[in-house]
Amino acid sequence: MALSAALTSTWLIYGAPAAAFVGFYLKRRRQAERQARIIRDEAIEAGLTEPASLHPVIDPAKCIGCATCVKACPEQSVLGVIHGKAALIGPTHCIGHGACAAACPVGAIDLVFGTERRGVDIPQVSPTFETNVPGIFIAGELGGMGLIRNAITQGRQAMEAIAARMKLVKAEPAPPGVLDVVVIGAGPAGFAASLAAKEKGLSFVTLEQETFGGTVAHYPRGKIVMTAPVVLPIVGKMQFSETTKEELLEFWQGIRRRTNLQVHYSERVTSIGHRGGYFEITTEKNSYKARNVLLAIGRRGTPRKLEVAGETLPKVVYRLIDPEQYKGQDVLVVGGGDSALEAAASLVEMPGTLVSLSYRGDAFGRAKQKNRERVRAAQAAGRLRVYLKSAVVAIDQDAVTLEHDEERKVLRNDAIIVCAGGILPTGFLKEIGVAVDTKYGTR
Repeated sequence: MALSAALTSTWLIYGAPAAAFVGFYLKRRRQAERQARIIRDEAIEAGLTEPASLHPVIDPAKCIGCATCVKACPEQSVLGVIHGKAALIGPTHCIGHGACAAACPVGAIDLVFGTERRGVDIPQVSPTFETNVPGIFIAGELGGMGLIRNAITQGRQAMEAIAARMKLVKAEPAPPGVLDVVVIGAGPAGFAASLAAKEKGLSFVTLEQETFGGTVAHYPRGKIVMTAPVVLPIVGKMQFSETTKEELLEFWQGIRRRTNLQVHYSERVTSIGHRGGYFEITTEKNSYKARNVLLAIGRRGTPRKLEVAGETLPKVVYRLIDPEQYKGQDVLVVGGGDSALEAAASLVEMPGTLVSLSYRGDAFGRAKQKNRERVRAAQAAGRLRVYLKSAVVAIDQDAVTLEHDEERKVLRNDAIIVCAGGILPTGFLKEIGVAVDTKYGTR
């Protein structure tokens, strides 16, 4: 009896709480797996199964299902645990942080570019970010690293490599007017590289075909950016761990003004030629000579155009910057991806704005679930007109003509926002001699 009572007492003191804890843990795990299945199935149903670029591949033979990778990922709904193994449940949400691979305690995760079905073009670069063409460097998104902190770090490191290269060639007198380096692009990588060039005392110019901030400037209003502190040349450590697009751009603009960093805007580079000892960089406005070139132009390249009459009118743009400027206007958004749906959903919130959305497909299969839900809600509320299986055929000063269901429809129109993606700069890279590999699920 005494032994039985002792065992019972021991169970009540230790066993029962342990059992309760295990039961609670298993319940939470089942709930998490159920949610992961839902997210995965929604992604499959929507056809959102192909990651944009760098992403994790999990080896199930090594994975122990600890969910450390799930917790480490700064983005939501990318990784989950199913059947006791980590799985990529929201591929299109992944933007290549790489935190999952670093956090995995058993090395079960590899980071790769592309998939077996969808290749990703990645230029060949050395550890110092130099391409196969001596003197041409690539940093940031164009090289496959789209994260702001990675792009900033690469821009700084690439310029450090260029500065080291210049020390070796300074003994050779440069022809008159030849700069040390031309930085192409004023996004995160180009901005950091330009500051590093100034810090190193190099002669340089920075060219930008659109606006300061690059891809970041075109993010939706209020978008949260940055997930880890990063070091900027001259400035030092940026203390941001999480901030909005607007706050980050304001901070960068303050640095640009304080350092007197000059950026040549609206200068799209049309060619880069080698002239023996230096490069000649030609833009739509000017021509520059430099011993080195740093490409920090992003992967979006040149916006894809509609190629219809009237597209050159000032009312046609290729990014939504600020919905406020379209208050009270009739606006047409063209496209079926996330950027188009986000633009349309943001515009319908503006008072007096009448928004239409045109897409050539019969469903928004490429867009995230939350964006499709926002569009459906706006359409159901009568604030958004959606024209699937349609195409713009003509643009006039105060109207736009759509081909819809084999009929022509003329809409009153004040502004058109084309979100049809961009033409990747692969052709441009090959023209200047930079080798490009197509990655199909490889490093």
